[in-house]
Amino acid sequence: MRSEREESGNATPKDGLSGLIDRVTYHNEETGFAVLRVQVKGRRELITVIGTVPSVSAGEWINAQGTWVQDREHGLQLKADFLQCSPPTSREGIEKYLGSGLIKGIGPVYAKKLVAKFHENVFTIIDQFSARLEEVDGIGTGRRKKIKEAWAEQKVVREIMVFLHDNGVSTSRASRIYKAYGEEAISTVRANPYTLAKDIHGIGFKTADTIAAKLGIPSDSIIRARAGIVHTLAEAMQSGHCAFPRETLIAKAVELLAMTESVVTEALDRMLLDGEVVFESIGGKELIYLPPIRNAEVQIAARLRHLATQPSMYPPIDADKALAWVQERTGKALAPTQAEALRQALTSRVLVITGGPGVGKTTLVHSILLVLQAKSVALQLCAPTGRAAKRLCETTGLPAKTIHRLLEFQPGSGGFTRNESRPLDCDLLIADETSMIDVPLFSKLLRALPPHAHLILVGDVDQLPSVGPGMALADIIRSGVVPVVRLTEIFRQAAQSAIISNAHRINDGHLPEAGTEKDSDFFFIERDEPESIQSTILELVKTRIPKKLHLDPIRDIQVLCPMNRGSLGAREMNRLLQQSLNPKRHDEPAVEKFGTHFRLRDKVIQNRNNYDKEVFNGDIGQITKIDPDERELVILFDKREVVYDFNELDEISLAYAITIHKSQGSEFPAIVIPIAMQHFLLLQRNLIYTALTRGKQFVVLTGEKKALSLAVRNHRANDRHSALHERLTAR
Repeated sequence: MRSEREESGNATPKDGLSGLIDRVTYHNEETGFAVLRVQVKGRRELITVIGTVPSVSAGEWINAQGTWVQDREHGLQLKADFLQCSPPTSREGIEKYLGSGLIKGIGPVYAKKLVAKFHENVFTIIDQFSARLEEVDGIGTGRRKKIKEAWAEQKVVREIMVFLHDNGVSTSRASRIYKAYGEEAISTVRANPYTLAKDIHGIGFKTADTIAAKLGIPSDSIIRARAGIVHTLAEAMQSGHCAFPRETLIAKAVELLAMTESVVTEALDRMLLDGEVVFESIGGKELIYLPPIRNAEVQIAARLRHLATQPSMYPPIDADKALAWVQERTGKALAPTQAEALRQALTSRVLVITGGPGVGKTTLVHSILLVLQAKSVALQLCAPTGRAAKRLCETTGLPAKTIHRLLEFQPGSGGFTRNESRPLDCDLLIADETSMIDVPLFSKLLRALPPHAHLILVGDVDQLPSVGPGMALADIIRSGVVPVVRLTEIFRQAAQSAIISNAHRINDGHLPEAGTEKDSDFFFIERDEPESIQSTILELVKTRIPKKLHLDPIRDIQVLCPMNRGSLGAREMNRLLQQSLNPKRHDEPAVEKFGTHFRLRDKVIQNRNNYDKEVFNGDIGQITKIDPDERELVILFDKREVVYDFNELDEISLAYAITIHKSQGSEFPAIVIPIAMQHFLLLQRNLIYTALTRGKQFVVLTGEKKALSLAVRNHRANDRHSALHERLTAR
């Protein structure tokens, strides 16, 4: 048997090698793990090197030291303990390096042209004499600037990646750190690593804490305790709370930091003195707030209490004549509750209209708008999401905007241009889907309402509360401060839908009635094992529903999961559905980023508001183009194409399956909902009720009857720490 030295050849000593990286077979930016194919002098075949490195590109020169191993599948490999990459110096290496997609604007074609023109001096040309790039055929001013900017950025990003790697954390957010802090990134992070958790999407407190420890910040320091308290309150807001009781906050911060209570208490007292957090005793609650959210609660309560006492500012309207006129105009007779609501809308400065599906909220709002349009009242309509705003526009025939667009959000400052000093131009503002609006956004909306204007809030209070902090609509209704119309009568046409009748059954605490008729729009398919639920969902989405309703399985059918985790969670279902509906094709480009494979035709969802791109949390689109050379992909959102850099792909996820929470404000032609005991912690009536009301034509629940029964019985309200109700009802 030949020795490892003989097997690897004289050019590759047992303890290491040097050579040109021919290709990067695999590189994980989260862990740094890489599989490289290396060209070694005097050796025909490529050598495989595995190890960890913060960043790597084809064409670079590599020095590696480690141990040779014989892999059963892949043969001889160098398992490197030490890997060091340096820029290439040979023409071949430079061409591979530039053509690897590392520099936006340079692919294999331009890499060949640049090396042919400038030889080994090409890096110096790009760095110091970039105007000369225009001497190359096909490179104009635009492309030249793009190359120059990308070159400068990648140099700093690589420094950040090495810094992060040296401090034991993932390098995958390096580009985002660069965009936030620029060339001062490393000095900014060194000064206070906890700013990362606050400023950079995808970097949490634990990552920042790891860097802080590596940089020598003591584990019991006050700066660490203060950062932990802010993080605990920020996490509370992400869980729907506006504040935390003092004892709860201290206990959670102590648990997070593994620190003595005395240090956390001292840090909290200092923060209270500095105004970084605020303490308030209200309604028997002793709460700690971050100041902006306390101010939001105070403003909502003050403005609604004032508005509720003000008289109508509309021109004189005879309510009885208006009722008769609008019924004749629309050809629809309003139910008694709708007629009373119309009268209230014409006399109240603020009104809440609530009710479930099929009870005539849309008809009522349309009728109110017709009457007020006839009186030349200036109207503005809005909703929290793009899809909800589009639906409001379709049902009323009037323009409707997202709240952020209505208030003219400014990405640079993070603020809105519409406020008290520059209010909206309207006599009436109607906000739809208001159960979704969190306390901070509600406050911003009320601040922009003109002093003379009326306000109508429309929403289904029985749906899930907002993803953000608070339960604004529920608190407003419960307070009794504002007039409320609750529509309950299901109209005859709506009652014929099993989706609507079963949504109301669930909301009343009864199990849905499973469809038996072939033309029913609702079915429950009982399955007991997660594997059989999975296979049923795949069959329904890929074959049965498209065949029955002639729907596109990717665009028109949506799987809604109670949670992200688990074998029936959105993450795993996305993997299975992508594999089934859109398998990998070797003749098409694809990209793996942040642990997800993205392919042409994939359905994706935006996970955070991106005001520069005008794409918002919950918007769903489809990938139409992937360009490996430009390191970009294009997503079609509602007939509008939006370009994403590969480094921005942590903003999106696959959306063959999404959580029920993410589906709020949207409707889909057909939905499939898995339900099982593995979702035990989230099984609540309003979750299933919300899911059902997302389906327009067809709904299938599949899973365990025991889990469905548990969810329908569980009407426990979400306990959210907030004092909005107490502020509204304060004497």
